[in-house]
Amino acid sequence: MTSYAIGHLHEVELCADIVEYLEKIDGTLAPFGGRFILHGGPVERLEGRFSGDLIVIEFEDRERARAWYRSPAYQAILPLRTRHARGDIFLVDQVAQPHRATEVLERE
Repeated sequence: MTSYAIGHLHEVELCADIVEYLEKIDGTLAPFGGRFILHGGPVERLEGRFSGDLIVIEFEDRERARAWYRSPAYQAILPLRTRHARGDIFLVDQVAQPHRATEVLERE
């Protein structure tokens, strides 16, 4: 099942380390089939509060997403980002299709 690595980053300090991270991250994704779905950009807020940047990277499954994050190649560049940005990073699986909203009630 498709899985997504999602990052909600705040207070990103655009500096040489962040530039290096951006230059190298694509190479860490390729062996695991990861691809950017969202990478920041303008947000049209309809409700609530939102600040920062939203990043979504798609993988074929959770195992590949986890393997990418834990890979030596990604772990080597991770400090370039974490020293200069605050945020939340997590993995979420796509829902099976077709999906009905009431299916979330069955998870409890």
